[in-house]
Amino acid sequence: MAEYEARSGEPGLWDNRDAAQELMQKIATVQAQIGRFESLASKFDDLRILAELADEEDDEHAIAECMDQIDVLDAAISRIELANLLSGPYDAASAIMAIHPGAGGTESQDWAEMLMRMYSRWAERNGHRVEVADLLPGEEAGIKSATLIISGQNAFGYLKSERGVHRLVRISPFDASARRHTSFASVDVVPEMGEEEIDIDPTDLKIDTYRSGGAGGQHVNKTDSAVRITHLPTGIVVQCQNERSQHSNKETAMRILRGRLASLALEEQEKELAAIRGEQHEIAWGSQIRSYVFQPYTMVKDHRTDIETGNVNAVMDGEINEFIEGQLRLAAQSANRGVR
Repeated sequence: MAEYEARSGEPGLWDNRDAAQELMQKIATVQAQIGRFESLASKFDDLRILAELADEEDDEHAIAECMDQIDVLDAAISRIELANLLSGPYDAASAIMAIHPGAGGTESQDWAEMLMRMYSRWAERNGHRVEVADLLPGEEAGIKSATLIISGQNAFGYLKSERGVHRLVRISPFDASARRHTSFASVDVVPEMGEEEIDIDPTDLKIDTYRSGGAGGQHVNKTDSAVRITHLPTGIVVQCQNERSQHSNKETAMRILRGRLASLALEEQEKELAAIRGEQHEIAWGSQIRSYVFQPYTMVKDHRTDIETGNVNAVMDGEINEFIEGQLRLAAQSANRGVR
């Protein structure tokens, strides 16, 4: 912490805005960690004093209050334990989320839009900011694709566990015969990276512009403001058309590309570690991770942790922390077994 604070006082710090912002984020992260531990120590001292008084006076009311404070303390410890699970190199970063419907036309596109709302509501509930970087509406309903930038401390650390295929079972509102349908949508999450963290050679890029077909008024549709960037060495393609100007769309597309490249590097590292450990399973996000059943009964079940709930409405309104935390703990346990 002392090193970070010393660097923050150096002349010319803000000559490099991205590096300065990265340093400020690191300072804020450490300060938040210190604050959590100081708050925990204060709660423990308060509980100790209250327990001594309750014991001396044999006060049933004070004893009951002690039990309540123990629950509060236990919840605080659980939050710190969870935060400590976010130890990945990019876990503190903001997240870039891409949502794509599977086969199935309007039904799957509607499901993809429902997931976009679910994650937007999760972000709002947890104090994060949501920016729609790219959105391609469906022809009848739903979306053909969406890219969200979810800004806030540890957004990537939490949301990386949401990568995979999400399955919906319901009676389709688009089927006149009211038959039950199964739909799929994929979710990918990468960290948002600064220019200083990911170096991209401009000669490795192919940049195309085209006429936007999304929202934004007449200006969007009459100019070639949309941008598509291809990273030639990896074949990664990103695009953005939601901003009004070509320059803004290019900046946003570059943010997405940096995140995709960082995620690719992480995947390569994980594959190398898996090979060293002799693990046979494929390290990939493309498997089905969770089912959401609306009819004939209500249930949301995570297939990795077996955590489930019958409150589908709450889940679709963004109450998914139970699933996120469960997967983070499972991943930490797996990592610990691999180290032994």
